Amino acid sequence: MKKIDVTEAIFTIKKEKNLSWEAIADAVGMTDVWITSACLGMNSCTAEVAEKLVAFLGLPAEAKSALMEYPTKTWDQAIPQDPLIYRLYEVVGVYGPTLKEVIQEKFGDGIMSAIDFSMKVEKEENPKGDRVILTLNGKFLPYKSW
Repeated sequence: MKKIDVTEAIFTIKKEKNLSWEAIADAVGMTDVWITSACLGMNSCTAEVAEKLVAFLGLPAEAKSALMEYPTKTWDQAIPQDPLIYRLYEVVGVYGPTLKEVIQEKFGDGIMSAIDFSMKVEKEENPKGDRVILTLNGKFLPYKSW
């Protein structure tokens, strides 16, 4: 099986069993954001996590090796049309330079790692409309001079 085949199978099973990403994550001992990313093919599972995922979802045995393959982390470079993804691009487009300035003022010349990284999505109920809270937690990596 290829990664895309496994992703398609996961979406089919998730819909048939009426599962949430949180339920899948709990079953395999990972966070909902990370397991979703792995199921979409953007992260690789350890053998243990892949085995648990295959067993929990009832995936074919050959899905395990596809889940363990190292991903090629590329995406379409065109501006996405999906409104939610587009709005995240908008946030980075509008606030990216601001975030860069503030991070570099506080930490120095460097970047936030997306390798040593975690992310959390939370919901805050609010009478003016529920709020989405995204927490991005990345290690600061200073640039080196040589």
